[in-house]
Amino acid sequence: MHPLPHRYEVVARGGPTGNLSVAGANLPSLEVTAPAQFGGPGNVWSPEELLTASVASCFLLTFDTLAEFARLPWIELSCPTEAILEMADGKRRFTRFSLRPTLKLPRGADAQKAEHLLRKAEERCLVTASLSGAVTLSASIEFAD
Repeated sequence: MHPLPHRYEVVARGGPTGNLSVAGANLPSLEVTAPAQFGGPGNVWSPEELLTASVASCFLLTFDTLAEFARLPWIELSCPTEAILEMADGKRRFTRFSLRPTLKLPRGADAQKAEHLLRKAEERCLVTASLSGAVTLSASIEFAD
């Protein structure tokens, strides 16, 4: 890992109509527009969906790192994530993020250790730690056949 502080830079570019694009150095460009809830078409990534995707993917990557250090073998982690946007303190803001991960382990793996690492990943995810909305975790663990 590089020493802190880390800097992340992107450029968002757009005009008064149509989608905008976001890009970063050496990264593919993404089209972005308003979500369907704000009058967008519903078939292009929105900032709200990108934030929700950031929460889910950060959780998964944090778990992967913790599992590697703890030497926990695992097969797959799927993390459906819901973000709730509502009025709070007179502002529209995200108030809750619900992570519902399902972890698939190889037969014989330590489910208790896995549960502990899932909880630890939720606590240590830097994206959710940077947000003011509450985060809940409802995890499932499955074993491979």
